Amino acid sequence: MKFISWNVNGLRACCDKGFKEAFTALDADFFCLQETKMQAGQLDLEFEGYRSYWNYAEKKGYSGTAIFSRHEPLNVSYGLGMEEHDKEGRVITLEMADFFLVTVYTPNSQDELRRLDYRMQWEDDFRDYLLRLDAQKPVVVCGDLNVAHKEIDLKNPKSNRKNAGFTDEERAKFGALLESGFTDTFRFFYPEQEGIYSWWSYRFRAREKNAGWRIDYFLVSRRLESQLKGAAIHTEIFGSDHCPVEVDLF
Repeated sequence: MKFISWNVNGLRACCDKGFKEAFTALDADFFCLQETKMQAGQLDLEFEGYRSYWNYAEKKGYSGTAIFSRHEPLNVSYGLGMEEHDKEGRVITLEMADFFLVTVYTPNSQDELRRLDYRMQWEDDFRDYLLRLDAQKPVVVCGDLNVAHKEIDLKNPKSNRKNAGFTDEERAKFGALLESGFTDTFRFFYPEQEGIYSWWSYRFRAREKNAGWRIDYFLVSRRLESQLKGAAIHTEIFGSDHCPVEVDLF
């Protein structure tokens, strides 16, 4: 099965920049989106053979997630079941027969780290949520996790050391998530690969210079490692300041 995740940074805008063509070309079983930035009824978007599931933020033009699936889930849930986290449309979970699929748009710590304390609470609650799922069946979790784990995961680690997405606190929480029983699938296949990123600022011609960050991930329960077939980051696909990421499972 092929899984794709893409932060589209506004789905309506991305549809004007080749989203439908990219969706068709990637030909995934599950196609997960983050930062759709829309409300119900604002876009009529359907693909033959796919069901779609949407979680909208209460705030207009903000956050939001979606999943297009070729396979009908046993159950669908939205959010973490915690009011303090579930107003921004950040999580969708599909329960399949043999696994859970979770897509997430992790809160950004923002300029001057003004949301870092909230981010730390989110990290703990989200990890607990995944572990509760993992106790039932294996989990595939994907999305914009808004953190570059190690220095290899961004172009300029030294100058970004205390910036949102590369603070010691955020990196430690990501490490704790992996240590709790999850595998970073891209690093599973490419542990030393440098210069492959999934997000580039729109400023300073960053994508042209490949001054990017790897902040979009597929993580899987560690017991799924034997079923991993491949992973990819589609840097050739434009349409957003992020590019799609992929994992394939037997």
